[in-house]
Amino acid sequence: QVQLVESGGGLVQAVDSLTLSCAASGLTFRRYAMGWFRQAPGKEREFVAAITWSGGSTRYGDSTKGRFTISRDIAKNTVYLQMNSLKPEDSAVYYCAADSFYGRIEVRNSEYDYWGQGTQVTVSS
Repeated sequence: QVQLVESGGGLVQAVDSLTLSCAASGLTFRRYAMGWFRQAPGKEREFVAAITWSGGSTRYGDSTKGRFTISRDIAKNTVYLQMNSLKPEDSAVYYCAADSFYGRIEVRNSEYDYWGQGTQVTVSS
């Protein structure tokens, strides 16, 4: 059974930093590209960042580029999202996802195979 478990969310103030983690189990982690998405109330799920199986390629959404960093630790079966200079508009439920086409960077949430349950990030002004 595949499980993706996010952690690290919480309430922070604007310009603070936060690191999210996503621990994967039940799959061969190195054979999956990984992505982070977020969804705020009343809005569609938005692409945040993605990373290939090796970590050699990454991509970011326009609203997070330059502030967020995605990374992965294959030995720990974990993907991270380092978020700096947080803004109130970054408030959302953050989800990690696994894509079996491990060599690509995919921004469409429909293309991911597995999802975590999400972790809430709230940024106060």
